[in-house]
Amino acid sequence: MNGHRFSGFPKGEREMTSVPTRFFSDLLPYIDDLAELKLTLYCFWALQQRESAYRYLRLRDFLEDSTFVAGMGANPAEAEQAIQQALARALNRETLLAVEVPTGEGSETLYFMNTERGRRAIEALQRGDWQPESAEYPIRLVPERPTIFALYEQNIGALTPMLAELLADAERTYPYEWIVAAIRAAVENNRRSWRYIEAILRRWAVDGVPKPRSSSPTAPEIDPYLRGSYFEQNDSH
Repeated sequence: MNGHRFSGFPKGEREMTSVPTRFFSDLLPYIDDLAELKLTLYCFWALQQRESAYRYLRLRDFLEDSTFVAGMGANPAEAEQAIQQALARALNRETLLAVEVPTGEGSETLYFMNTERGRRAIEALQRGDWQPESAEYPIRLVPERPTIFALYEQNIGALTPMLAELLADAERTYPYEWIVAAIRAAVENNRRSWRYIEAILRRWAVDGVPKPRSSSPTAPEIDPYLRGSYFEQNDSH
């Protein structure tokens, strides 16, 4: 016991931290390590300070909080050891869930609370819907790429049921990036038709994608492949 005395919560205290009711019945009776208990309660508070859609903590988040560190050991080294041991206990108990992600310097572990929100964040991370960054609020949402149906309507024209079926078949047959590049070529060559796009894709499937002069295949590089009789017959759809 360190002799610290609490002066009481101030009048009108409005800032609150939510703790699930099941914590008191399903966790508290079984946590027999003070460091683990402190760390678990700290996680409830720290995660609620985040404003991101996906909330997690890293080891450095614990270590950079001097107030928390001071309560975990007599010195920084002792506190870090206690924090790491408490994290291991919380992971073993599955109060926390962890995911290791690659970084420029190797890898880093992200810690999530084992709540529905935390589990959804992990699932989204594993799907590639978002990526962690090293900024102060280290979340970068990965923009949702448009569907080929949306790209077609935005750049080529209206979708009929038959065209939608052809696009769906193309999506199963060719890489997404090929379809995007072929649509771009149709726009740049002012040949806005599915037949033109399909001819590009078929040619690439046979001969391979032509090596671009820039970062992506462009219309002038693609157009020479499409001057055969197959394409010239009909460019109206």
